[in-house]
Amino acid sequence: MLTILGWSYVVHVAGMPEMSATPAREMVGMMDMSSAEAGGMTEAALPALFAMWAAMMVGMMTPSALPTVLLFSTMARQRRESGRTSLSVPAFVGGYLLAWVGFSLVAALVQTRLRVALLPLAAQSRLAAIAAGLVLVATGVYQWTRFKSACLSHCRSPLSHLTAHWKEGRLGALRMGLEHGLVCLGCCWLLMALLFVGGVMNPYWVGGLALLVLLEKVAPHGDLLGRAAGVALALWGVMVLVR
Repeated sequence: MLTILGWSYVVHVAGMPEMSATPAREMVGMMDMSSAEAGGMTEAALPALFAMWAAMMVGMMTPSALPTVLLFSTMARQRRESGRTSLSVPAFVGGYLLAWVGFSLVAALVQTRLRVALLPLAAQSRLAAIAAGLVLVATGVYQWTRFKSACLSHCRSPLSHLTAHWKEGRLGALRMGLEHGLVCLGCCWLLMALLFVGGVMNPYWVGGLALLVLLEKVAPHGDLLGRAAGVALALWGVMVLVR
């Protein structure tokens, strides 16, 4: 249900042209404003941007977290049937989403700052291309780092992750969910940063990244797929920089 609600919001907002543009492109429509006027407008839009990012992260990340949530739900049912202390599935899911809500706030703040910072550079598309190329290369390289691999291994082995981070009680379920969300964030945060390149709320870009994240975590040899995607992203970034 959360996934459906999140994607419904994404599809709705994606119909607004100003929400699907990259930060550099949307500067073109703000060229007649002073920096102060543009800054005031973006600060006023912060709550809407935060809501947009939060809905987008829910829609993108909950499908890939489903195996862990289902495993936790099964464990909660087994404990309840055996008369042991029950586990709170909503608390676990809430903890997981809390990590991505925090990321959404940071992303919304970054987007407002980018709008103002790029205002003087809007007409210089070369600078925007350099920034996009650097993000693509950085993301591609990150896909091959040990930290990325360690985080991904936790996401691909939910039983091992839950066993290693087990905590009792409702608060424990919340903490386990938050820890899983932070691991997931460590795995995917740079992939989410690519939304600034392809267009925030661009439904095709959002859908493609969500599919990559899902396949990385649940598909056989998803880790190898993630590394292959890293090579492709890095090469794409180099091409953007060279051109």
